[in-house]
Amino acid sequence: MSYQQEIQSLIEKYTQDIAYQELHWEGTMADYLEIVSRRPEILRNAFQRIYDMIISCGTEPYIENKEKLIRYRFFSDPGNDGEDAVYGLEGPLMHQVNIFKSASRHYGTERRVLLLHGPVGSAKSTIVRLLKKGLEAYSKTNEGALYTFAWRLSDADGNEVIESCPMHEEPLHLIPKEIRTPLIEDINAKLNGHLKIFVDGDLCPFCRLTFRSLMQAYSGDLKRVLDHVVVRRLILSEQDRLGIGTFQPKDEKNQDSTELTGDINYRKIATYGSDSDPRAFNFDGEFNVANRGLIEFVEVLKLDVAFLYDLLGASQEHVIKPKKFPQTDIDEVIIGHTNEPEYKKLQNNEFMEALRDRTVKIDIPYITRLSDELKIYEKDYRPEKIQGKHIAPHTLEMAAMWAILTRLEDPKKANLTLLQKLKLYNGKTLPGFTEENIKELKDDAEREGMDGISPRYIQDKISNALVSEEADGCVNPFMVLNTLEAGLANHSLITSEDRKKRFKELLTVVKDEYAEVTKNEVQRAICADEEAIKRLCGNYIDNIKAYTQKEKVKNKYTGEYEEPNAQLMRSIEEKIEIPESRKDDFRREIMNYIGALAVEGRIFDYSTNERLNRALELKLFEDQKDTIKLTSLVSKVVDTDTQEKIDVVKHRLIKKYGYCEVCATDVLNFVASIFARGDLKEGDSKA
Repeated sequence: MSYQQEIQSLIEKYTQDIAYQELHWEGTMADYLEIVSRRPEILRNAFQRIYDMIISCGTEPYIENKEKLIRYRFFSDPGNDGEDAVYGLEGPLMHQVNIFKSASRHYGTERRVLLLHGPVGSAKSTIVRLLKKGLEAYSKTNEGALYTFAWRLSDADGNEVIESCPMHEEPLHLIPKEIRTPLIEDINAKLNGHLKIFVDGDLCPFCRLTFRSLMQAYSGDLKRVLDHVVVRRLILSEQDRLGIGTFQPKDEKNQDSTELTGDINYRKIATYGSDSDPRAFNFDGEFNVANRGLIEFVEVLKLDVAFLYDLLGASQEHVIKPKKFPQTDIDEVIIGHTNEPEYKKLQNNEFMEALRDRTVKIDIPYITRLSDELKIYEKDYRPEKIQGKHIAPHTLEMAAMWAILTRLEDPKKANLTLLQKLKLYNGKTLPGFTEENIKELKDDAEREGMDGISPRYIQDKISNALVSEEADGCVNPFMVLNTLEAGLANHSLITSEDRKKRFKELLTVVKDEYAEVTKNEVQRAICADEEAIKRLCGNYIDNIKAYTQKEKVKNKYTGEYEEPNAQLMRSIEEKIEIPESRKDDFRREIMNYIGALAVEGRIFDYSTNERLNRALELKLFEDQKDTIKLTSLVSKVVDTDTQEKIDVVKHRLIKKYGYCEVCATDVLNFVASIFARGDLKEGDSKA
């Protein structure tokens, strides 16, 4: 088969495809009523459809700081490989979904403008984009199907023409309310409370005129009028302006309200004789095209006040007022987003009380959890996206850490640093801090996440570092952190010198943390003998078991029973700064942990206890550090035996921790310089 024949075959297959036929289904009003009787959910309104769309992707309940939360998989963008995934905003998204749920049941929020409010770059636009993309995809599924109609009419020459409803309305609007009301009541009775259908509203001006004309022509015979109706499957599409609209501010001189509600078609006035004839009007404003779906107002509060008035009727009464026509019903979700300065203007504008009263504000803050912030950059800078460059381990993590630190409020507790607060928020445990304490920290900082550095700034600087001449095959944390610091001088949103100074100080905190992280990593690579750690752990457990139970330990070599080795136990415990006064508590904690695992039928593994694991690694490193002198790297005088051992460590860094040859060498030199300065915690010494 030739290439041309193959293409032709694919075209024919596409044309005959069952899915394609379903998406482009057409039928009579009787056919549609038959579908309604079998699947009444196709009559859902816009809020109901959006809520069901979100729930259809599944939910994942979880508990954080003793608070029950729900993660909606829809906002992970599963249909697009997570390209627009939203991370770390479970609380605000739960609030938003609950509003959709309430509106879907007609509890009042269906008559409100949803306003996403937060700092720049906090994913407000992304959330709306997900809803729009989701609606497009959902309308193509069997579960999300919805329908509209067109008129089969005759032109002046007697030729048949098809005129689509300009606002792609629900076909049941063609059924007079005297018939429609009992029909809907009957449908709801059969649904038995699982879903309540609301088919509100009336025909648009164009369809109303057409319906009235046909009723007159057929002397009120509704059946013959409905024979002119072609019911069609409706696929929502932003590009085709079907059910999804977007409106954003422009120059005041070049913008008027007709962009929202449609405008007169002056070329057709000569044909129909009046500018108030619906056939001489283009019902193509954003409110018109968004009917049955969603309309997004970009930076909504930057709009001229005249436009904001149009929102009042659209939200509260679900009607719009096209020029020269009566109020027209709409069924759509109105969602806008704005930054804080514009929202403050709205609060201070006494003339906009009506809009404030019809607005439900949803705060979308910056992420304050490090692991969630990191996901943003890992998605954007995953290896398959980066051409010819390697990003050293912890580079993205350190950039994310600095971003989070700029967003956190200083803790009111004197014994807690900002970095420790970040780690608590990220799920780490600190002695003396419980889940209740973490909840208190969050409650004390009401505006946390509403200020700080935007992810966009971080992304810009990571991109700069990736293309800089300095990054010779590999980008390390210092390159990115230095780029972040240099950019502060010209940051358009940070004008206060005090803030710039504070953010630079936080960069120093991050660099210090990076030094600790890499030092620990190199230490782990040096003492990566798992068998040696297991032996050391077994020895320690035997001794603390005997100590807590006031027994003696059998010496494996002499066979004699001896007192527990206090020196061994303390040499391990001191590595994680367990004071002498708390040693008994720590030992009992370990034994209780082992006992709890035994009750559950699980075997103790030292690696599952982070503090004990770290203590054992540091002890083993101390015992082995003299066998490898990293400080010789600084002097550049390395003997063959030491070089072989350093190469083994480098290989471990590459294989286990994700380093490349360049950054593994760099990190070893960096850690060696730390050791050479004697910049070690108490209990360590120069290697």
